Amino acid sequence: MQIYINGEFFEKEDAKISVFDHGLLYGDGVFEGIRVYANRVFKLDEHLERLYESAKAIDLTIPLPPEKLKEDVLKTVHLNEMADSYIRLIITRGEGTLGLNPYTCKTPRIIIIVDKIALYPPEVYEKGLTLVTVATQRNLPEAVNPRIKSLNYLNNILAKIEAINAGVEEAIMLNSFGLVSECAGDNIFAIRKGVLITPAISMGVLEGITRNVVIEMARKKGIEVKQIVMTRHDLFIADEVFLTGSAAEIVPVIKIDGRVIGDGKPGKMTGDFIKEYHRLVNA
Repeated sequence: MQIYINGEFFEKEDAKISVFDHGLLYGDGVFEGIRVYANRVFKLDEHLERLYESAKAIDLTIPLPPEKLKEDVLKTVHLNEMADSYIRLIITRGEGTLGLNPYTCKTPRIIIIVDKIALYPPEVYEKGLTLVTVATQRNLPEAVNPRIKSLNYLNNILAKIEAINAGVEEAIMLNSFGLVSECAGDNIFAIRKGVLITPAISMGVLEGITRNVVIEMARKKGIEVKQIVMTRHDLFIADEVFLTGSAAEIVPVIKIDGRVIGDGKPGKMTGDFIKEYHRLVNA
């Protein structure tokens, strides 16, 4: 495995960063998770756009222009020779002092990892996923805005811990108003009477790349899409529910907080979205 760090490549066991890097000390940095299908990077431009937006939001200057960073991502994928893989693209604040001041960090660090990933076992995609709503609330936009894909994922990890302790693999997170935001690692959608609904970005949602792909697919099919203020009630009475994410792709949901969704099996429209997504990434 060849890991990219600031323009150089290292074997996995030799890929090291300073213990004074503020990405390690404080979670100060941003990242993207990107899919590779058949040696082609999926939606790379969109991921890079979001990466630079996240960096700007935390006043972090990425030390390469987008086109150069794109070249380096593609080179890293090529060197690792994994036709179907997952890219973790990380920008840390860089090495600094033992204090919060980010401006002591003079050189941001770029890390690119290419490896395999499987968030859920294969049977989940066939039989569906069970979710629970957890007590851990989604970050307030006025605190750490969920639209920033930052290295500090403790909010999501706490929700994931609650889900695992409840015996399931994913958690629904509510915002401070008790409204549905997203899951610990994925966006959430529901289908009700042929209409596709999902929480609005203002509900504390990361604007997922796969989320946008699904919305675009739906509109091309003539399916009405609504980005709404969503409550758990909207999920409980839905005909179908599914999750989206770059690593997870599209995952059907069959039960939420003990309520069976639809007939308790992955829904037809969800299945159609999964097939269309696979056609898209292999096109």
